[in-house]
Amino acid sequence: MAGTPFDRSVPRAISRKRSERMLAELALLDYDGSVSLATLTRELKVSAATIRRDLADMEDQGLLVRTHGGARLQAAQPEVPVRLRDSRFREAKQRIARRAAELLPDGPYSIALSGGTTTAEVAKVLATRPDLAIITNSLTTVMAIASRPNLKVIMTGGVVRSSSYEAVGVLAENTFNAINVGTAILGTDGISALGGATTHDETEARTNHAMVANAQRVMVVADGSKVGRVTLAKVADLSEIQTLVTDDTADPEELDRIAATGIEIHVVPG
Repeated sequence: MAGTPFDRSVPRAISRKRSERMLAELALLDYDGSVSLATLTRELKVSAATIRRDLADMEDQGLLVRTHGGARLQAAQPEVPVRLRDSRFREAKQRIARRAAELLPDGPYSIALSGGTTTAEVAKVLATRPDLAIITNSLTTVMAIASRPNLKVIMTGGVVRSSSYEAVGVLAENTFNAINVGTAILGTDGISALGGATTHDETEARTNHAMVANAQRVMVVADGSKVGRVTLAKVADLSEIQTLVTDDTADPEELDRIAATGIEIHVVPG
């Protein structure tokens, strides 16, 4: 019907202030599994009505269950959605993105970008560069750069994950398998000497490994909180990664262990 709004089917933008508040609410929940409305309003210094709206939105996303007078975690807590992750360590991610872009060669070039907030920052830095082809399975990245006439932007097919807005599965893997790129820039939920590059979802890991396998060079971009973490599914062994770009909050001992495998590490200062 003409004039019917689309906003119910399109993810709504969340302000940085609100996303930080919602992350704080989740952190209070995570402490003991449940929290009262009174505690949330006292700790976060906002009105009960504001907290109720936040809890309602997070319940819609499957992050919690509202209770009489508060909220509790789901029995199995999912990963934090990309809309909330976007505000975490933003300045560090921007510095990482600028360094990653500096490491790419000049002239016509092709890169692959996985999903994730840090790789999205890389895309923003590269948005004005000429003669660049970017292939990605991230809807958020495509929306940020698709209007740039100086870029060739290729979007994979696949099933879209609701928490990350990434297309995954056989269709996405087939697209990555059909195209060779100079550098694959990979965002991860963890990178460590023990586990390699890892993520929370096994299907996402398999899709991203297809991207890795068809690149001449692999660069991981990860803020310091990801260094030393091991999550569920392996995306790539360290032997498949040439470069890691992170920030100076990363554990230096873990960086030494990663560097000992032959990976070139770039640490951006705060």
